[in-house]
Amino acid sequence: MRVVAQRVTSASVTVAGEVVSSIGRGLMLLVGVTDADTQDDARSLAAKVANLRIFPDESGKMNLSVLDVGGQVLAVSQFTLYGEVARGRRPSFTSAAPPDLAEPLFESLVGELRATGLVVETGEFGALMDVELVNHGPVTILLESEGGRIL
Repeated sequence: MRVVAQRVTSASVTVAGEVVSSIGRGLMLLVGVTDADTQDDARSLAAKVANLRIFPDESGKMNLSVLDVGGQVLAVSQFTLYGEVARGRRPSFTSAAPPDLAEPLFESLVGELRATGLVVETGEFGALMDVELVNHGPVTILLESEGGRIL
């Protein structure tokens, strides 16, 4: 499972011209699932994301988590995180999990994040979405899990 976590001052998802979710200060997560992922991957990544210290403390040092600052999370499923481009000019997505496997694991990650007390909004799984965000810093962190272990 791959997660691109971006520290944001705001983020939103629009589907068919309608805003379906939005957050203020917090984290924007782009989540990719592969067919080898398990509930352990969702659980370990949720714990890492919730406690990742990438928000500034009173002296400006990245020392606080989204939980510490009372932030929110916007999670969007993005199978293209598993796009392979080593050969040819068109990405191959054979490593991305099919929707019937990816959606429950994505929902599991969201559920684990909510269990920490975070407010978590989502995009619309499988929809064509427009994602807007204001990346604060900019701060962007790539997280990956395999077999429940953070890589």
